[in-house]
This record gives sequence, structure tokens and C-alpha cells, in this order.
Amino acid sequence: MLRKGMVFALTASIALAGCAYGDADTAPAPIRDKEAKILAKELKGKVAGEPRNCINSRGVNAIRISDDTLLYRESGRLVYQNKLRGPCPGLTRGDDIMVTESFSGQLCSGDLIRLVDRTSGIQGPVCSLGDFVPYRKAK
Repeated sequence: MLRKGMVFALTASIALAGCAYGDADTAPAPIRDKEAKILAKELKGKVAGEPRNCINSRGVNAIRISDDTLLYRESGRLVYQNKLRGPCPGLTRGDDIMVTESFSGQLCSGDLIRLVDRTSGIQGPVCSLGDFVPYRKAK
């Protein structure tokens, strides 16, 4: 049985947690010039393929493009674009460490990304990966 004080504390904690990173349904921050140039460079001359649910996590480098888009470069010929399932506030700040929680040895749609402040170690937002769209050099 919960006491009144415990119920109030629990309710207040839930309310504050919901406000910690704003409304998850808000639009992501627009792509800045720097990230737009990176996106254009990485996708130049490449053609989009069919979306994939998972990709091999070995040998891919994550590139932060916007609060809702990541690129995973496997090679100069193959890049995967991932639109997150919702905006991830602060993803492009660059000073946070991005930790991916994968449960299969691959990166898969639904896997979680957690941002961690590099200095304090305080955990930031947790975001979910979407499908991976491969972009390959045109033949």
C-alpha cells in the first residue's frame, strides 16, 4: 500500500521525467550547413536501395546529420541512412558521447541510442533507430 507522500513523490517524478527533454513529437532541429554539406558529400553519386531492418555493426562509422538522421558509412561505396523513430534532441551537438544499445551484434531498427554528457557522465535522451536505407555508388 502506498502512502500519500510516496504517491505524490512518484507522480512528481513521472511528471518531471516527461519534461526532461521536451515533447518527443516536436520537429527536429533543421539541418545546419555543416551537416547538409556532409550529407551531400556522403550521398553524392549514390543511389538509394530497399530499406533494411539490420546492418552489420562491424566496420561502420556513425555520422550525426540532424536530430533525427544518422549516416552509417561502411565504405566509400556504401552508406546507410537511418531516420530515427523520433527526434533525438542534442544529437548533433557533438560533445555528447553516443552509446548504441544493440542486442543482436548488429544494428537493428528499434535498437536504442543513448546520449551521455562527456564531462559529467549524465545521461541524456534515449532514441530509437529506424530502418537503414543503403546508398550505393551507381554502376
